[in-house]
Amino acid sequence: MACQSCATGTDGQPKGCKNNGTCGTDSCNKLTVFDWLSNMSLPNNEKPFDWVEVRFKNGRKEYYKNTENLSLSIGDIVATQVQSGHDIGMVTLTGELVRVQMKRKKINAETKEFEKVYRKASQKDIDIWSAARDREEPMKVKARQFAIDLKLKMKISDIEFQGDASKATFYYTAEERVDFRELIKLFAKEFKTRIEMKQVGFRQEASRLGGIGSCGRELCCSTWLTDFRSVSTSAARYQQLSLNPQKLAGQCGKLKCCLNYELDSYLDALKTFPKTETKLYTEKGTAVCQKTDIFKGHLWYAYEGDWMNWHLLTKEQANAIIFKNKKKETVASIEEYAVNITEEPKTEFENVVGQDSLTRFDKPKSKGRGRQNKSKKRNPNSATKSANPNQKRTASKKTGPKPKRNQTTTDAKVNPKEAPTQKNNSKKRRPSNKPRKTRPNPNTNDSKKD
Repeated sequence: MACQSCATGTDGQPKGCKNNGTCGTDSCNKLTVFDWLSNMSLPNNEKPFDWVEVRFKNGRKEYYKNTENLSLSIGDIVATQVQSGHDIGMVTLTGELVRVQMKRKKINAETKEFEKVYRKASQKDIDIWSAARDREEPMKVKARQFAIDLKLKMKISDIEFQGDASKATFYYTAEERVDFRELIKLFAKEFKTRIEMKQVGFRQEASRLGGIGSCGRELCCSTWLTDFRSVSTSAARYQQLSLNPQKLAGQCGKLKCCLNYELDSYLDALKTFPKTETKLYTEKGTAVCQKTDIFKGHLWYAYEGDWMNWHLLTKEQANAIIFKNKKKETVASIEEYAVNITEEPKTEFENVVGQDSLTRFDKPKSKGRGRQNKSKKRNPNSATKSANPNQKRTASKKTGPKPKRNQTTTDAKVNPKEAPTQKNNSKKRRPSNKPRKTRPNPNTNDSKKD
């Protein structure tokens, strides 16, 4: 997981992120420690701590003594001492916090056997180092093929070149002991360099390679976790998690390290709970615990022989019944202590985004729907009129004025020109085929004057 934007320039500094290799985008920030003492000055007559922390590929860190009194800061690329030749790494921590880290990892700073920092890396050192790093990926592909051809039960996970390209370290994982003497001969003949084989565990492999966990974040072992504590299935049982190996296993194939993070809180909460093996003795029968809810403090009990009916009790009520049973006092039934819990009303959240469904555009619309909906909006009474076409005529007959009893039929006949219309007084529209008459303009010459 190398940060490609942090490639070194001609001056030996990263040219991509402009943060001297301390950016937070990728593995440049892997397992780093924030130097909160960097802005504080040392007391009088106090020399700065002469050890520095140097990080190599994939979060591997070592501590070296600055015997040459070089002015080093975080992000500097330095050449460090190894058994044969030199290695290239990046300074990740200086000052008093290095003393704290060495004490935490039980490294004695007063020892006489130590490795030192030679110098700041030159451009020639950086070019050789970067060329060796480019060879690692194709070498890993060939090395895996050689192991498959020899039918060795091992997995070559990573290759790391030394800074001067004089040695290559092959990291591998295997469940059993592997005889790789023939494999080393093939590697030395093919790659023409000194070979070192180093076996690592599955968790160390995941921490070196990195990745994304099921939580959506980078693996803890590749970002900040340095010690690997043992994780057992009892941690999942205390937290009432389903013992599904696919959900409980991490990228390394082992149980997730995060199962230990909240285990102490669960153990403290379970101290006030009665043991699930403890039975409740009543006159009605013996009740056995079926389920517990640690967050709400509830327990569900069922009588022996009647496993379908569960009765809810709080942990205080269950402890009270157990206390009475210890005093050899009988309880009529657990129904007397049962709790009736009403379901909380579910809050309905408003659709602030304005989207009812993510699949609302998946179904294609039919071609005739749009026109039908438009016609319905324009004339909402069209359905009733089409259903009964004679309804308008009958209604118009009934709405007319009723004649008087003594009035003759001749009186009912009226000149249609003089009869007032009972319909709307709105003007009738003229047919479009007849020309419209226009009045003459009095201001023009063509108009006739009286």
